[in-house]
Amino acid sequence: MAQARGSAIIAVVTVLLLLMHCNIGSATTFKVGDDGGWVFGVQNWPQGKTFKCGDILEFNYDPQRHNVIIVDQEGHDSCKPASDAKKFQTGKDQIVLNHGKNFFICGVPTHCSDHGMKLEINVE
Repeated sequence: MAQARGSAIIAVVTVLLLLMHCNIGSATTFKVGDDGGWVFGVQNWPQGKTFKCGDILEFNYDPQRHNVIIVDQEGHDSCKPASDAKKFQTGKDQIVLNHGKNFFICGVPTHCSDHGMKLEINVE
């Protein structure tokens, strides 16, 4: 019983530290691709932008043609998501950025590899 309570306290403290670290209250929402949205050739869109932990990426696209998959660096570089990768397909997806590198691809065949529908976002 005491061990379970100790684990719960550690979990709560960890969540609080993450919330404080990300400063979610002052998050900025970025529209991926600006007015063009999540489309072919978007991989250079992050250049010149500064992203912070807790900022939100808004992916706007036609869900009949595209999707968004959160991947690791290997998935980004190979354009192949892991079998358990988180997939979004509403056409108006909002994803909160985590500290460090965040990677996204379009999972439709050839969209990532041949048409540049992938992003690497470096978060301060």
